[in-house]
Amino acid sequence: MRAEGTRTKQPNSRHCFACGLENPHGLQMTFYEVDAEEVVAEYAVESQFEGYPGIVHGGIIASMLDEMLTRAVMIRDHHRFMVTAKMNLRFRRPVPTEEPLKLRGQVLEHRGRLATAKAELLLPDGSLAAEATATFAEMKDSIADPEELEALGWRIYADSPQDEG
Repeated sequence: MRAEGTRTKQPNSRHCFACGLENPHGLQMTFYEVDAEEVVAEYAVESQFEGYPGIVHGGIIASMLDEMLTRAVMIRDHHRFMVTAKMNLRFRRPVPTEEPLKLRGQVLEHRGRLATAKAELLLPDGSLAAEATATFAEMKDSIADPEELEALGWRIYADSPQDEG
């Protein structure tokens, strides 16, 4: 059990569009578990990902929420890779670029090879900008081999270069 207010960083990969820290064209998001059922992220979307001037493209919002949902179902096992089988998404407000956003994801249920989760994207004032629910299926050939994980760069990266040890 985590102490209240503590966060545990989840692994990232090298090249994933959402979390790949070495993907120069991606979002390079990081995720933190805050308890056994919830994951959070804080992120400001760069203007290169806008649709209308100053507004984040809807496809980027969908990608961010899809990753948050996936991270929620990984809380219990960072090596249990699942794919999105179905996602329902609702846009509520325009999302500004270059502004600090908060995302939250919660696992709703694990049932055999399936899982469900919900996620939300919050604006700087705390209002709800977008929300999603999804059903996930475990990958048939889930990546568990340490060599495959190393090839993906799947590990917990330090928050800053001076943290590398």
